Amino acid sequence: MRVAVFAKAPIPGAVKTRLAASLGADAAASLHARLVRRALATAVASGIGPVELWCAPDESDAFFAACAREFGVALKRQQGADLGARMRHAIDTTLAAGAALVVIGSDCPAMTPAHLHGARDALRARDVVIAPAEDGGYVLVGQSAPAARLFDDIPWGSDAVMERTRERLARSGATWAELETLWDVDRPEDYARWMREGAR
Repeated sequence: MRVAVFAKAPIPGAVKTRLAASLGADAAASLHARLVRRALATAVASGIGPVELWCAPDESDAFFAACAREFGVALKRQQGADLGARMRHAIDTTLAAGAALVVIGSDCPAMTPAHLHGARDALRARDVVIAPAEDGGYVLVGQSAPAARLFDDIPWGSDAVMERTRERLARSGATWAELETLWDVDRPEDYARWMREGAR
């Protein structure tokens, strides 16, 4: 089993755009970098398998090289026209190599190593594991076997992502498990919550 952390390079104006209006582009990019490091630390601390940092637009940014040194992770390049295609590429590549893969984003400070342990345990008995997000998306997806069209025609960034994904899973014939619903940091109110609950 492997863990993939999906992350964009922390370029001001290109990340955390919904927070940039209140924090400023530079501060939003700095926050993004902080969240990526937190996600990597969580993944490494879980000990469930090798950790890979899947980078966008590619792995050339100096931030990614620093993360590779700091956390001892392999760098991979995200490939695909949208988030679904990029996750499908990562998962299909890993399954073809004979390993299950758990994919997490970089904006869920509520995630702990225990959640990744739960994902590992679920994949021992199920084809797919997923952790919903409070905003209608999801913060973790893992596969130990293919699931047809799981990432096709999903309205990424909307509050219908999890609902549409459940429909895809039901039609695919795959077995799946859902973990605890978590929250992520996308909007100013999420950032305020993290300052209140998590960043302490």
